[in-house]
Amino acid sequence: MVDSDKSGPVLKKGAVGTIHGVFQSYSFVGPAADVAILLIGTVAFALVATPLAIIIAWLIYGLWMITPYEFSKYKSNAGSYYAYSASSTKNGVLGPVTLFSWMGENLTGQSFGILGLAGFLFAISSQISSIQYLWILFAVIITVYMLVLPYLGIRISLNYVAITGLMELFVLLIGAIIIIVKVGPGNSLVPFSIPQGALGAVLFGVIFSILDFTGLGTVTTVSEEIHEPKKKVRKSLLIAWLISGLALIPASYALTVGWGISKIGTYASSPDPGLIVFQHYLGPIGFILLAVFTVNSYFSYGVAKTNAVSRIWYSAARDGVVFPKSISKIHPKYKTPGNAMILWLGISFVIDIILGLIFGPLAAGLILLSMAGIAIIFVHILANTGLTIFSYRELKAQGQSSFLYHVLAPSVSSILGVIVVIYSVYFALNTYIVTPTSANLPYLVAPVLGVLWCVVVGGVLSVYYLLRKKSILASAGRYDSEHATAATDK
Repeated sequence: MVDSDKSGPVLKKGAVGTIHGVFQSYSFVGPAADVAILLIGTVAFALVATPLAIIIAWLIYGLWMITPYEFSKYKSNAGSYYAYSASSTKNGVLGPVTLFSWMGENLTGQSFGILGLAGFLFAISSQISSIQYLWILFAVIITVYMLVLPYLGIRISLNYVAITGLMELFVLLIGAIIIIVKVGPGNSLVPFSIPQGALGAVLFGVIFSILDFTGLGTVTTVSEEIHEPKKKVRKSLLIAWLISGLALIPASYALTVGWGISKIGTYASSPDPGLIVFQHYLGPIGFILLAVFTVNSYFSYGVAKTNAVSRIWYSAARDGVVFPKSISKIHPKYKTPGNAMILWLGISFVIDIILGLIFGPLAAGLILLSMAGIAIIFVHILANTGLTIFSYRELKAQGQSSFLYHVLAPSVSSILGVIVVIYSVYFALNTYIVTPTSANLPYLVAPVLGVLWCVVVGGVLSVYYLLRKKSILASAGRYDSEHATAATDK
């Protein structure tokens, strides 16, 4: 590998198109795996209001997608929200705190794949789960897969997720429709209302529901490699958001009424409840299809996650922010940021194994994901702020500033994000005060740690760069692949 400067290899421009961008984002969401496992986290708190929690999260994420949609008109940078935030101000002060907040999600959100697969397989069979440390083997297998396929090139990895992602979408949508039809009189509007006194619980469920949609903006991380990025990234964002809602909203409702509104309290404590519902209404074929696509969903998510995180870290290292320049090295043949991939997966694997040994793979995954949810909300809040600043600083003089899209929408989405964070921390704290058990403590520590990681540590990091590394900070996130010199494309 050689350094990613003008004399060496860079990410390959024009390597992928719109369909690849759509499924980079969609596969990061991992809808089948959400249906099988992650919805357990939502149902555990939101209970019968789970479909409402999913809809709220989807709409919030729709507002959040306005920021990358607008920024992608003006910049093609693999750093995505980090680069947007950093370049929004003259001194780049939002760059380090946004990057560090996103690193909080990067290092905890991957548990959805590495630990989630083991949790899913364990719940299917008591014989598998009886082998105490077998989950570590599953974690090793998916981690290796998460490295190898993305390492071999962006096009080969996104061809895979596009083909399997489209098939998964059809299975989830058709399966949900069949279940809803078969439920018949059991259908109800109750799942779309908040039970009295349950607002905090529903909003805590929204945290897990937001995680269902986390990654929808990651097409921006491959913007340096997508053909005509200023046009196709925006198109990919819109399509990915729409089809993710199509995959998850009907499915969440179908699982709620399919399980039974009056019995929903037992959903989260049941092994693989999504599979149980699919088997009950669709028979063995439904069970097998959901199981197969759930396993594939974890692998597809892993591939999309590696693509995204490696490019974020590559972009930051290229700028000299947090990471050493060696992390920005690109493979001369495959044109992928291999060093960034290896570093991220190595750290992530260690974190997951340690917490998996302490809490078990499923509980550890949910604990880490509660921190990931907090961290990704802060990333969006910072990027939203950056868009408003960028609009006034760069676009107003050109007559391209929009109050609706650059001020109002980002502000509303940020306020909603803050509300979700406050209610989530409050609910976790109140739950622990009422029931101070060792099982509840990690669910309190994780969101609090997420807030401290982003606000305190990330804030201090930005101040440090502002005071000690002004020149690095001032140029952070400024790279635009469409304005790069021809020498960088060789």
